[in-house]
Amino acid sequence: MSIVSYQLIDNIGVIQLNNPPVNALSQALRQGLQQAITAAQNDSSQALVLICEGRTFIAGADISEFGKPPSSPSLGEMLTSIEDSQKPVIAAIHGTALGGGFETALACHYRCAAATAKVGLPEVKLGLLPGAGGTQRTPRLAGVEVALELITSGNPIGALQAEQAGLIDRVVDGDLLEGALAYARELVADAAPLRRVRDITIDTATVPAELFDNYKTKLARRARGQIAPLHIVSCVEAAVELPFEEGLKCERERFMECMQSTQSGAMRHMFFAEREAAKIKGLDRGTATREINSVAVIGGGTMGGGIAMNFANVGIPVKLLEISDEALQRGLGIIEKNYGITVSKGKLSETQKEHCLSLIDGTTNYDDLADVDLVIEAVFENLDIKKQVFSQLDSACKPGAILATNTSYQDVDLIAAATRRPADVIGLHFFSPANVMKLLEVVRGEKTSDEVIATTMKLAKTIRKVPVLSRVCYGFIGNRMLRHYAREAQLCLIEGSTPERIDTVMQNWGMAMGPLAVGDLAGMDIAYNARKALTDEQKGNPKTYCIPDALVEMGRLGQKSGAGYYNYDAKTRARSSDVGVIQLVEEKAAAQGVARREINDEEILNRLIFALINEGAKILEEGIAQRPGDIDVVYAFGYGFPVSRGGPMHYADTVGLQKVYDTLNQFHQQTGEAYWQPAALLEELVSAGKTFKEWAS
Repeated sequence: MSIVSYQLIDNIGVIQLNNPPVNALSQALRQGLQQAITAAQNDSSQALVLICEGRTFIAGADISEFGKPPSSPSLGEMLTSIEDSQKPVIAAIHGTALGGGFETALACHYRCAAATAKVGLPEVKLGLLPGAGGTQRTPRLAGVEVALELITSGNPIGALQAEQAGLIDRVVDGDLLEGALAYARELVADAAPLRRVRDITIDTATVPAELFDNYKTKLARRARGQIAPLHIVSCVEAAVELPFEEGLKCERERFMECMQSTQSGAMRHMFFAEREAAKIKGLDRGTATREINSVAVIGGGTMGGGIAMNFANVGIPVKLLEISDEALQRGLGIIEKNYGITVSKGKLSETQKEHCLSLIDGTTNYDDLADVDLVIEAVFENLDIKKQVFSQLDSACKPGAILATNTSYQDVDLIAAATRRPADVIGLHFFSPANVMKLLEVVRGEKTSDEVIATTMKLAKTIRKVPVLSRVCYGFIGNRMLRHYAREAQLCLIEGSTPERIDTVMQNWGMAMGPLAVGDLAGMDIAYNARKALTDEQKGNPKTYCIPDALVEMGRLGQKSGAGYYNYDAKTRARSSDVGVIQLVEEKAAAQGVARREINDEEILNRLIFALINEGAKILEEGIAQRPGDIDVVYAFGYGFPVSRGGPMHYADTVGLQKVYDTLNQFHQQTGEAYWQPAALLEELVSAGKTFKEWAS
């Protein structure tokens, strides 16, 4: 079947696109569409309908062409052909019209859409901006403020909202083709003009004087150093102030600047890495999966409640087990409160909330778990307690039920050994808050079956998580690396820096939060209690934990107690410095024999980030992670690592492995600490002149 087909239905020419699976804007589709538009100028049609076969309208660019030289016709040339048509072209949208797909619709003279359709310009999420007129046509139709929000957020909107904004002219009920044909005939009967969006002029009097400057200020905080959002504002500003062709030129220049930037390269890397992470090396694609129609969660605390919500949100019933009625009611109360917060933010209706709550049933009896398909244990991080829980689950659950532990760092194989079915045991490490965070570390034990691995990776997508597979080691991928990042934050603090300086350096670099502010947010008593279970040898150097231990023992647990590394306002949670914390740091430094010194921003950054990279290299050489991109996905989705840096391993390639290697050696010589010894894989790659990406290819 032709990728572009054309037929006359009475007096309407119908151009149908069929480029499965998502009608991507490949060269063949662009050429076919341009030829169809040109040919239709000379037939008996009075209007043209552009419609797509399959499950969606044009969903965007052809990702197989990313990074390759453009081939003719370019998207811009194709859109000019559409807009130049002497017959009205009506886009008929279903599914999603995104990026270049929506730009194609905007170049048409009119747009109709199924009520379920969505439209958007998500390029900013790849460090780009719309490069085929999206920044110029959108504000001409929808107004400047709507355009700024749509393009800088990258989030799609529904057809009804798009209609209200002026981006869609008609929402069609029933069959889309019939509705589009009827709309086209109506336009012909009314002798509707060729409404070319490029000819619309924006009245500058309707644009507040400080709008663009204010928007750039807001984005500077939100975008965390990304250049694309700020360029988008400049392009929309050009749409207001310049003729269309000059605005297009500005858009193209800014697009190329973004395309050639390391930021877009990093974000495009993350786009592919997220999809690659779902693929399991050595696992037959035909591996059977088990049906998961019911779930149980052991432990109704904040984590357990958040895990339960993930399944209720997608319609899977959940049994929440606690040790007592009192604990159970407390857990159910946490869940109801969380749903209430979501409703208050307008992200969930009251009816949806009640439906989700109806799917969560509490119990204190393991016998009530006899028929569930999956159990997820979310109790205290204590190996003995977890083994007891799994022993009980082994007796209570049906054959074939998957038994999962939410442990952050415990040995999944030792937990599995507490059962008679280790092949059915797996780690499912959710991140807090579990109902919000997208990452799910799937930890395969030595004896975990392929069927269980395949089932849980598939299930992750069902509950809208991004899964990454890990093998067993202390802390798996994320927390094993985080220990080294946290170590350097503590050492920088005791050796001469301040909480504010360390957090500011990391946040300015792009991290969602600085490491010490994160400690306050999570609650420092959690790590403190975990350390109490360790031997002195396991704890490591006292310099790496003496300050947080002292803060906890002073009652400074973080935000929940109103004080940690910082003081927190009781109402707003706004943080402020406390001179007493610096005094404590100086006292602990003296007690540990540390002579405090000035530590510059570059040293703070390199110590924290290069520590992550070096441990990541060790994780790769040990086979704990499947590929470097998987580590990047873990850090981007679970630890606030800036996507514009591409994750620690991609960032290492960007700055150069030679620089990383030399800096690690420098730290090793200065400190004599074994942990600064470059990983064997890193040394191997530097010697061969290769990158992590090349090693994984």
